[in-house]
Amino acid sequence: MTYERLIRFIRTYKPDIVMPSFRDVESQHGHHRTITILSEQAFEDAADPSVYPEQLEEGLDVWQIKKLYLPAESEETATTSIEIGDYDPIYGMTYPQLGEESRYLHKSQGMGNDIPAEPRQTHLELVKSSGDSENDDLFSSIPYNLNDWAEIVPKKGLGNQLEKLQQEIETIIELYPNRDEIFPATQNAIKDVQKVLKMTKNTDMDESTKNDLVHKLELKKEQLQQVSFVSSSLNVETTIDSEVLTQGEETQVTMEVTNEGNQKIKNVEASLVTSENWEHEESQNLKHLNPDQSKTVVFNVTVPEDETYYQPYEDSVLQTQVSFKEKGTHTTKMLELDDTIAVLPALSVEADPDKLTINTADLQEEVPVSVNVKNYFNGEKDAEVSLNLPEGWTTDTEQKEVTLTERLEEQEVTFNVSPPSDIEEGDYSFDVIAESDEETYDTTVQEIKYDHINDSYYQYPSTVSTVAFELLKPDNLKVGYIESGFDEVADYLLNVGFDVTKLSEADLESGDLSQYDTIVTGIRANLSRPDLIENNQRLLDYAENGGHVVVQYHKPGDNWDVNETPPYSLELGSPSIEWRVTDEEAPVTMTQPDHKLFNFPNKISESDWDGWVQERGLYFPMNWDNRYETFVSMADPGEDPFDGGILMTDYGEGTYLYSSLVFYRQINNQVPGGYRIFTNLLSYGADENVEEISASKMKRLVERLADDGEFNNEDDVHLLTTHLTSVDHYENKEQGTKVVKHMSSFKQLMNQLLENESVSEKAYSDLDKDADSLIEKWQ
Repeated sequence: MTYERLIRFIRTYKPDIVMPSFRDVESQHGHHRTITILSEQAFEDAADPSVYPEQLEEGLDVWQIKKLYLPAESEETATTSIEIGDYDPIYGMTYPQLGEESRYLHKSQGMGNDIPAEPRQTHLELVKSSGDSENDDLFSSIPYNLNDWAEIVPKKGLGNQLEKLQQEIETIIELYPNRDEIFPATQNAIKDVQKVLKMTKNTDMDESTKNDLVHKLELKKEQLQQVSFVSSSLNVETTIDSEVLTQGEETQVTMEVTNEGNQKIKNVEASLVTSENWEHEESQNLKHLNPDQSKTVVFNVTVPEDETYYQPYEDSVLQTQVSFKEKGTHTTKMLELDDTIAVLPALSVEADPDKLTINTADLQEEVPVSVNVKNYFNGEKDAEVSLNLPEGWTTDTEQKEVTLTERLEEQEVTFNVSPPSDIEEGDYSFDVIAESDEETYDTTVQEIKYDHINDSYYQYPSTVSTVAFELLKPDNLKVGYIESGFDEVADYLLNVGFDVTKLSEADLESGDLSQYDTIVTGIRANLSRPDLIENNQRLLDYAENGGHVVVQYHKPGDNWDVNETPPYSLELGSPSIEWRVTDEEAPVTMTQPDHKLFNFPNKISESDWDGWVQERGLYFPMNWDNRYETFVSMADPGEDPFDGGILMTDYGEGTYLYSSLVFYRQINNQVPGGYRIFTNLLSYGADENVEEISASKMKRLVERLADDGEFNNEDDVHLLTTHLTSVDHYENKEQGTKVVKHMSSFKQLMNQLLENESVSEKAYSDLDKDADSLIEKWQ
């Protein structure tokens, strides 16, 4: 499909020169390399009628690209060089600066740089050409303008007309920005381009040459139509009752056309251009518009009952069109509305969570699933919401009713879902549906709204992707997670029952890190968390004092200091494109299969590397201190293996682990092995470091929680610690009955503090859980 679209694009737009931005070299991104490979092949295939002949049946013609350039490897190997650093007075910047402005809008990649206005050259290498060039000039052997075409055509009369038209175009350019003078000049040029088009079609010449010239003249005609509209100074303001529509809906579109120029615009017409079977009035004649005069027309529009739902890559379903006549010349301009017009389902149904991981080793009796229903219908909608659960699953109620009184109103309902007690590993995905007016709605509408682009909408099935598998994890493991904003691993860990705290700037700067068994950094956290860089030494100190640090992958440019970020030297691979394993099925060798990393709490086997998605790992280290141990080896087909996918070293009393494996993708896609291996990385040392529950340990916990402000009253803290001192006394004497009795009283005291809002829910949860464990120990 990709290659068919590329050939279609070339045959539609008919470029003389094609210039892919990257070379097909190992240091380049795979997608960049692919478009270069395909472009070189398309140089031949776009001109071959046997390639995608159905396109020719649709009305397209074959097209021969004249030249194909690639970025030169160096100035010495360049065929030609172009100065691109020129300052453009209209844009108020150089062309490279304009390019950086566009890169700043590539928000998800964090691109864009401030660069100075200065000379800059780009060096190009000619790799394919359909003809002989007289010199190395970019446009050598290619007609640059209509004067060049005048020398090629066989008829002198046609050549003269081409030269005249070129002169008119240059005059219009020189008149910029004087619209009053450009407007009449453009009307004459439109007449002449139509005349030259007709002459060209009737001239006996080489068919390929004729088609090429006709294409160029058609482009000039389109450009002159645009210039005519802009220089007319007509301003069109279009409003619609709602940018969101539903099947069968009636709405109104209002067009206000204003002449903001200094001359009368004659024979003005306004109309709508819609998809097939939309109902609305025909074109409206506004007659003439004097300077500063406005006229308004209203169109009553009915959406077809069977109109297809919005697709982001399809043509707009509704546009406006303005036309006028001047000196016998007809100008037509199609205009998009200010925002996207989208036909959507009457109801959107969205589940939260939309990914459910069931741990068969720690089965929850009930799992809450919330369903948000959003109304896109222009009016009231009553709906019955239900879950299409797998066999053996139950919920607290079969269906719940929602009433939405107006467009864009939302309502949420929650179901408590219970998996069967004997559930086995497998896929148990289920659909969430809403039924209204004998229609079933089973899609989620994701709204994509940003200030710098028009709204867009993505629809996908309202399915709760549900996977069940065994995931063993240590009791009471406390994890601190330093989120980067690039992954959602912390949330997924919370969903499967981990005790995870998302660490804030204040936590990193001055919080008690020793309370955590493991601290994890999100992928590329050094790029997005300057506070992490500022407090990196605290993270190293935490490890040195007995903590376990797990660092997920970074790129070399992510503020990663080879010698300062990790405890011992660790250099990330560069160029980063060469240090990755992109085959998600690449064989993995566990080089230390008996190590605790692969045996606690989950026994890792070869099957845990199955089912991975997209890739194995990114930005593998290339050099590291010999104090790091290695644990896995893997490679893309035909390449040397990387053995730095998991590196770990002892550091003081603790450990520091770095992994370039893409666990976040596996966890996001509910890959059981990804969960199990990552859990083992988090749990390293937990089998040794778990302190047996005791009253003295609980007393220390109370004191730490008090220091963190989790209690409102010091007297309550004193009462709790005194109580635990007594229990500690009975523990030392091994008087289990008294331990259980006093700990039961302790729990009652905690319940009373919670009811009085004298203790935080976090502190209550931690202490109540430990109290239960201590009671169980002595019962």
